[in-house]
Amino acid sequence: MKIYVGSKNPVKIDAVGEAFRKYFPQVEIDSKETPSGVHAQPVNDDVFLGAYNRAKDLTSENADYYVGIEGGILKQHGCWFLTTIVCIIDKEGKAGYGIGPGIEMPQSFVDEMLSGVELGIIADRLAGHANMKQQGGITEILTKGITKRKDPTVQAVIRALVPFINKELYTLQ
Repeated sequence: MKIYVGSKNPVKIDAVGEAFRKYFPQVEIDSKETPSGVHAQPVNDDVFLGAYNRAKDLTSENADYYVGIEGGILKQHGCWFLTTIVCIIDKEGKAGYGIGPGIEMPQSFVDEMLSGVELGIIADRLAGHANMKQQGGITEILTKGITKRKDPTVQAVIRALVPFINKELYTLQ
């Protein structure tokens, strides 16, 4: 089974492989950077749209599934949550979505993000070194090392796979 991931970020690629291998024994992963078509730090519905756009951009490639992953913030119940949204499109063009576990964001982070600062910059500043988004991410910082960025991404991919592994229960669009 061939899977195409719309990112060159090794954390995202590894997460997709780990999730798919829970259901499919033979998985080949390929990747290329795809545009999200949304702001660099997406908010609310744009997080879903960014994931969809990344997956849709891959559908000209030859694969069984195309995976778009977008991290962003969602406002629920008066709080801002960082989450990962995954869109999987199959070779028939049907899409399924998954949402990773959310983590409440400090208001100071949200204020910076809403003013245009990408979360990766905030994470790098807190960690004191560059490229946290391709390592443990802000999730590792906020959970004090207990959870890494890959963990909620794996969960979001598994959740996006649910409609595909339970086709008798879902009507995919």
